[in-house]
Amino acid sequence: MEHQTIPLAAQGSGTSLQRVRVWDRFVRAFHWSLVGAMAVAFATSLLLPKEWALIHVIDGTACVALVAARLVWGWLGPEYARFAAFVRGPAAVIAHLRDIAAGRVHRHRGHNPLGAAMIVALLAGVVVLGVTGTATLGGTLKSGPLAFALSFATGSAAREVHELVAYAVLGLIAAHVAGAIFESRRTRENLALSMVTGLKEARSGDEVPAAVPAHAVLAAILSVTLFAASGFAVATLMKRPALGAPVGALDASYKKECGDCHIAYHPSLLPSAQWTALMDGLARHFGENATLPAATAAPIRSYLTANAAETFDTLAANAFRRVSATDPLRITAAPFWQRTHDEISDAVFKAKPVKSKGNCAACHSDAATGMFRPWNIDIPEVVK
Repeated sequence: MEHQTIPLAAQGSGTSLQRVRVWDRFVRAFHWSLVGAMAVAFATSLLLPKEWALIHVIDGTACVALVAARLVWGWLGPEYARFAAFVRGPAAVIAHLRDIAAGRVHRHRGHNPLGAAMIVALLAGVVVLGVTGTATLGGTLKSGPLAFALSFATGSAAREVHELVAYAVLGLIAAHVAGAIFESRRTRENLALSMVTGLKEARSGDEVPAAVPAHAVLAAILSVTLFAASGFAVATLMKRPALGAPVGALDASYKKECGDCHIAYHPSLLPSAQWTALMDGLARHFGENATLPAATAAPIRSYLTANAAETFDTLAANAFRRVSATDPLRITAAPFWQRTHDEISDAVFKAKPVKSKGNCAACHSDAATGMFRPWNIDIPEVVK
């Protein structure tokens, strides 16, 4: 079926062209699946709120899995799918560009050298996005297979690279679409349609790769083995404790004494100097006398200072660590808190079940852990 020819009457002539099967089912399914997955990836990162972060992570994983399967098929698939049949060096790409500039219509039935270079660049870009995205996830959000090894600083650096590469890939995608339109006009054949049907015209003088058989069963076995091994490795690494992340529940005494009046904030949300100032000022605790017996206050003070922002490496701890002794003691007055909540209306904070800006747990289901991961955000809707 891969070499099926289909007669096609040439427009304005009595001759008959042939259409041949060029793009196999896997290549076509991969192409359009990656198009859809990349669209979701960019939408969830550039257009939608951060609550979509988990979808972005899942979708990014799917993108890398698609590329991995394509690499296997590029080794074991039929001739038009194999990288060895169409990937050429810089000299071939330059020669192809010269042919285009000179108006020499030299047609490759499969990918031409420039198109092949674009495909390699796009596949490499997706892999780099996957690696830097995983590093970002592990370092900044203390999640994923690299959370046990990466610091917040490393994750932040990876995020900058991830964003730069994402914009570069967007540029490559735009160039790829423009190239497909240009080549469709140059060769008078709809290349996008051919990636849907799998068929292209067989013309005299076409450059055609040597026919080779596809090893579909071997490719499937290799792909399944690769995914299973990768899944096992990821699951194993994710069991390791995240570097610099809090573990364990809040201290029971602290949770009871402070939680009776307001949310018991995770200690990593303030530096030790601020916790010391708060404990020293319990007699004037935001307009109220919250004095505790010395026997109760001492262990709470020790717990808070021993688990303050300086002792952890999470996003929240790194942000609130910058709070100085001269800043307001109220967590919601911190610049980081205000910057990350500036788009939320006062109506949300006043509405049930939030009721106040300090009620972190109303929107962050993991507030008690000090992690504040974006996919654990659920902002209640305000009923008007």
